[in-house]
Amino acid sequence: MFRKVHYLLTLLCAGITASILLVMSFIYLYVSETSLTQSQFLSFQHAMDNLINNFRQQRVITHEWLIQTEKSNACSIRITDNGIPLLFSQKDSSSSHRITEEEAMDYFYASFSCEAAPESEELSADAEDSIHTSFPFTSSSGENYYACFARISKEEQRTELLILHPIKELDEKIKMQRIHFALIDLAAIFLLSLFSFFFTKKLLSPIERSRKEQIQFVAAASHELRTPLAVILSSVSAIKKASPEEEEGFLATISAEGKRMSRLINDMLLLSQADAHTFPVHLKPTECDTLLLNSYEAFEPMAREKRLSLTVSLPSTTLPPCSSDGERFNQITAILLHNAISYTPQGGFIKLSLSLNTAKKPELLTLSVADSGIGIPDEEKEKIFHRFYRLDQSRSEKDHFGLGLSIASEIVHSLGGTIRVTDTPGGGSTFLVCLPFHPVSGPDSH
Repeated sequence: MFRKVHYLLTLLCAGITASILLVMSFIYLYVSETSLTQSQFLSFQHAMDNLINNFRQQRVITHEWLIQTEKSNACSIRITDNGIPLLFSQKDSSSSHRITEEEAMDYFYASFSCEAAPESEELSADAEDSIHTSFPFTSSSGENYYACFARISKEEQRTELLILHPIKELDEKIKMQRIHFALIDLAAIFLLSLFSFFFTKKLLSPIERSRKEQIQFVAAASHELRTPLAVILSSVSAIKKASPEEEEGFLATISAEGKRMSRLINDMLLLSQADAHTFPVHLKPTECDTLLLNSYEAFEPMAREKRLSLTVSLPSTTLPPCSSDGERFNQITAILLHNAISYTPQGGFIKLSLSLNTAKKPELLTLSVADSGIGIPDEEKEKIFHRFYRLDQSRSEKDHFGLGLSIASEIVHSLGGTIRVTDTPGGGSTFLVCLPFHPVSGPDSH
């Protein structure tokens, strides 16, 4: 399912970005080609104005001057005197060129009036006896030209000029620009598609990982619930045939397994609240050092029974009350202490400590639970906070579901803190919980 979603998101992301790129490219090409065409046409008009003015000032028109003019302006000139073409105008006798000239003249007479030029075309009258205009023109063969028509009347003589300037270089330049943009767009679309593929994959990876963890969580929860349920059902089945003395043992087993299932269900409900971001936290003035002492007193008999040395270390000065959730703080301490007592061998030690770091803002309250147990390998230090995760040897006890540290982690994060595990010097593990410390004036403050 995620693979299909990944491909669809990649297609969508690449399609949108490619569409934007193509639209921007078309807009740029249009603006660029329009500007280039206008610039070329304005240059042609300026050159034609100079050519016509020079022509009017010439008393004698020589072939050399005309040849030089055609060469310098990359154009062909056709001149008629009272409707009769000059010999120079007949130098290019190819039929295709004569046809192009005739088409240009027909286009001019069909599009413009010699008496008055439309405002859209820049037809200028240099004097009452002279007019000329420039215009773009496409021949029947598909070739593009800039053309200029001029009529000069002196006394009884009327001279007409038709100047054709092929714009193959301009067309080639526009064509190459389009090819370059097409290649650039293709390369950009490929790179955008590649980026979209990896970006959407990275975007979906937390969702996919969360889904896998949810499936694993449900599978592990089902397995954990199946064991006590099987014991209860078998005890209920056996109790029917048991003697009164045996009934007490079966009832005790049913009660113990029921409590075990209750703890598991409560833990699962707590984690589900964290997943739904509805984890209940009630902030109020809390004396953390007093709570730590209470936890020490509550777990000291359990530690003594297992022949463990349990000690507590508090700051030299009494900590002021802070804004926190005392019940959640107790829960964190209980989980870490229970974890340490369970996995520390007889004769070991457990040290509770609380310290306040005032150098940072906000101030940090650090809870430390160090033990001399078997320790945790470096590659397992992050995994122990995963749900239903157990180390092969240290997490095989029946009363441990592998949820305690994950619950502690969720509580710490809900309080805005961090939790991590390090190695205890000499062997064992040290859990460090850092919580923001916001002092209040007293326990009755609101």
